[in-house]
Amino acid sequence: MTAPVTVSITRTVSPGHHDEMVAWIRAGSALAARFEGFLGSGWVRPSTGSEEWHMLYRFADDAALATWEASPQREWWLGAAQGLVGESSIERRTGIEGWFDPPATYDVEDLRPAPPAPPRWKQACVIFIVFFPLSVLANWAAVHTIADLPLVLRVLCTVLVMTPVMTYVALPWITKRMEWWLRPHGG
Repeated sequence: MTAPVTVSITRTVSPGHHDEMVAWIRAGSALAARFEGFLGSGWVRPSTGSEEWHMLYRFADDAALATWEASPQREWWLGAAQGLVGESSIERRTGIEGWFDPPATYDVEDLRPAPPAPPRWKQACVIFIVFFPLSVLANWAAVHTIADLPLVLRVLCTVLVMTPVMTYVALPWITKRMEWWLRPHGG
């Protein structure tokens, strides 16, 4: 079964070129509408004066999208905006989540440079801040609940509990609170 594919693109527009941008978007939508599998398109701006535009277009499946993306019509249309429009990110999603549901698959291509990762020693310190107390707690609980199990099974049970807690709760929580230290210059 093939799923519809939604592409979301964040574009920046040169200041003072609102009318040209609207005409360019309409031309692209009209061209894409001629392709088999085209399901629709749209665009929004965060505010009237914003130079950032968020565009969506949707095709019935990957093959229909690939046909549009490889077409000379699309190439001409993109070329018509040289110097007027830039891309900062592209997202591709399958299923109806492109509109509202959780993604079946999710692919994001961010064209902005990624901020550098914090130094490894800082990452290690932040991980230690949550890993040590949670490890003590998990081992205390293991001694009081599964002490009779062989060591390998006790460790396996502890790791099975600790891994999702660390991945989905503890590390995101501590990283958010230590952002000021991990990336002191917002970078």
